[in-house]
Amino acid sequence: MQETAPLAIDTFLPYMRDVVRCEQSLRELNLMWRMIEASAKMNCPTEARTILPTMAATRAGFNRLEQELVSSLVREKVGNVLDEIGTKAQYVIDIVVRNLFERTADVGFLATDRELCAFVAGLHDDADAARLRLRAYRSKYTVYDEIILLDTQGNVLVQIDEATPLEGSTDPLIAETLASASYVETFRHTDLRPGKKQALVYSRRMLHPDTGSPVGVLCLCFHFEEEMAGIFRSHRDAEERSNMLLLDGDNRVIASADERWIPPGAVVPVNRDASPRLMVYGGREYLVRTFSAEGYQGYMGPPGWQGQVMIPVDVAFRGGAGTDALSTLDGTVADGLLSHARSFCPPLFEIMTAADTIRRVVWNGQVMTAGQRGELLKLKTILDQISETGNRSNELFSQSIRDLYETVLASSLRDAEFVTHLLVDLLDRNLYERSDDCRWWALTPELRAALASGESDFETIEGINAILDYINRLYTVYTRIFVYDADGRIIASTNPEEDGDSVVGTFVDGDTLAAVRGLRHEQHYHVTPFEPTPLYGQRPTYVYHAAIRDPGRDASVVGGIGIVFDAEPEFAAMLRGALGDKQNISALFIDRNGRIISSTDPSRPVGAQLDIDPELLRLENGTSASRIVLHDGHYAIMGVSVSNGYREFKVSDGYKEDVIAVVYQLFGEVREQAGTRIADAVIENGAAAEGGREYATFFIDGMLFAMPAAAVLEALPASEISPVSMGGRAERIGVLAQQRVGESSNFVWVFDLRHLMRGKPSDIGSASQVVVVRHNGQDIGLLVDELHGVPEFGDAQIVPTPFAASPDGLLVKQVIRANEGRLLIQALDIAQLFACLKDPSLPTVLNLSDVQRLTGYRDAAALMGEAA
Repeated sequence: MQETAPLAIDTFLPYMRDVVRCEQSLRELNLMWRMIEASAKMNCPTEARTILPTMAATRAGFNRLEQELVSSLVREKVGNVLDEIGTKAQYVIDIVVRNLFERTADVGFLATDRELCAFVAGLHDDADAARLRLRAYRSKYTVYDEIILLDTQGNVLVQIDEATPLEGSTDPLIAETLASASYVETFRHTDLRPGKKQALVYSRRMLHPDTGSPVGVLCLCFHFEEEMAGIFRSHRDAEERSNMLLLDGDNRVIASADERWIPPGAVVPVNRDASPRLMVYGGREYLVRTFSAEGYQGYMGPPGWQGQVMIPVDVAFRGGAGTDALSTLDGTVADGLLSHARSFCPPLFEIMTAADTIRRVVWNGQVMTAGQRGELLKLKTILDQISETGNRSNELFSQSIRDLYETVLASSLRDAEFVTHLLVDLLDRNLYERSDDCRWWALTPELRAALASGESDFETIEGINAILDYINRLYTVYTRIFVYDADGRIIASTNPEEDGDSVVGTFVDGDTLAAVRGLRHEQHYHVTPFEPTPLYGQRPTYVYHAAIRDPGRDASVVGGIGIVFDAEPEFAAMLRGALGDKQNISALFIDRNGRIISSTDPSRPVGAQLDIDPELLRLENGTSASRIVLHDGHYAIMGVSVSNGYREFKVSDGYKEDVIAVVYQLFGEVREQAGTRIADAVIENGAAAEGGREYATFFIDGMLFAMPAAAVLEALPASEISPVSMGGRAERIGVLAQQRVGESSNFVWVFDLRHLMRGKPSDIGSASQVVVVRHNGQDIGLLVDELHGVPEFGDAQIVPTPFAASPDGLLVKQVIRANEGRLLIQALDIAQLFACLKDPSLPTVLNLSDVQRLTGYRDAAALMGEAA
């Protein structure tokens, strides 16, 4: 979300129940930490002096969380809503502009139709023939609900809608059109459509076939209401929490997805700069996003038109987020994706960091009193309170993390589906126009007469070329338009040169010719499969064909017309336009077999095969799906939608060519997640032995390790490590400042414990900690992945490993059998660790077979037997 104004947290907070609950819980926990700190100061100030600074830091952290975390959560939720409705608002205006661009070309071409121009010029008076021709046009371009021919005085010469007969018009657009050498676009009330409050009319003057003087006006009346209803039906919010609108330049509603809610004619507030503020309409507060047209091939649409979506704030943060994404997601993938929270959701990262802070406080408190009795017994109650409050804090953070994580994933999954749904809609709308074009141009009288005559003299061919060139200048989405005779020989073509050779004189392939000759009606057409063709420089595309029929005998096919769709840039523009300025995202069109039709990913070119779940290739037409996948070594949100046709195209016209849109949004590289997850490493109640030995436990590479708690001083965040470049062991990664109560400040060397034991450097993340240990008066820091706890274990649970008798190296010589042997914890030998650090020749790395021997045992007797 791009912010241009400060966010009023208190304005939005009452509408976010989950954030309010989080804020209340934070306040309660903050109060608990204050009470614990005060109790420690009053009841055992001496004993608690070592933990008081940490408690004070924790309290300060909660103060920060109360102010910043809630603000971040509100900001994230508002941003998600604005982004979601912004995407829809932009698509409303983009779809409309792309559609209306085609209308500007239509009116330009039809206004030059020789038969219609001859009728308007008075060269013949067969109104029925003119009406029949206009209806043939309307039967192909079904987006029009009326077509009218008028003379220069505004008298209606012919119209196709006989239900609303007109004698004439006094609309100023007639004079304006006659004076213009281009089309005129009009949207308002007009006497040309008396039954409508407003109409969208594209008009163009018509010229005398012989003199070139203006003789009349052609008006194409776009079926605006039907078209907008289709757009809204396809793309509006299924839960009906928001309303999609089309506005004019005065911010007046000209089309509404729900007219009972916001009617046409209403003036509404707009938000073009994505400001996170509430706007009032009709006494109700809304979040609003507004987009002006970006244009398509230089056409900007009717002046000032805008797409807008409005959602009431009281429902903006309800619903819409329901998903089972986390519950169905593999735990390893969920944890790996969550490790990238800092990049894709900063508030989520802040909660996780806060949870790590609390976990470290509790862990340090447990370490501090491990094995202590006597004078520190007074501190036991305080530590119990710290532990209890820490557990409550962790529960709060865990739930907050899950809720926000679920929200972020649900929003991303919905967005991926919406984008792919838009993509297949754009594609079908575009290709619908191609099917119209080829059929109408096949009815051009000059082409029919020329091919029926069988003449191929220079004058005839030049006449055909002139017609094709004129069409191609108007319709720039084609690289070539060509005409061929009954034998399939191309006799005329625009842009005839291809790789130095002319396509004129070549033949269309036999299958295509047979299909065209077999077309039974002027409404029928043929499309070649999406495959390389010499007509497109051996690149894959669709070529649309229609039969050219004998003017006197419609059943006689005398040739055909082919139009070569410029697939490469047109499809790429659709994909790029739908993605906008989104980062780390790619989009593709594929067929039912997974073959790529277009792609924004250079590593997946056209014609290549996309590795995709076959189940997604079998989705029903018009359906969408989304899921979290691993893609190119990254965690990714994938959205998929299958085309469903547009109007009669691919629905009832006999043509079947399903296209699937696929979107991948990357969230970060896949990270190795090995061994036990934290959620699975709970020490069961009763499993720890009272009066046993206490161990500080932590994770490395997903495996649980332990060391005697008496050897541990404290844990500090790994973010405080200062790197140094002084040579020495590769495992030594820096120094850490240490300040303990009653001791002067000093620095300790930090060693990467994973590197020491596994031979692989650690990836320092937000949960990484440095455990400071002391042996014979010497302190060092050990980098670990995450803290776990400080449990007690009985002697019977601690068994030697096969390496226990070895005096020369290897750091794990005991294994702790927790949870009745279901959870194995590797115990570090601290004395051996210090010895290995002093003597680099001693081995510390366990190879794979050693690890398997350590962690693969479930029977203590077997372990002890091999050790002996």
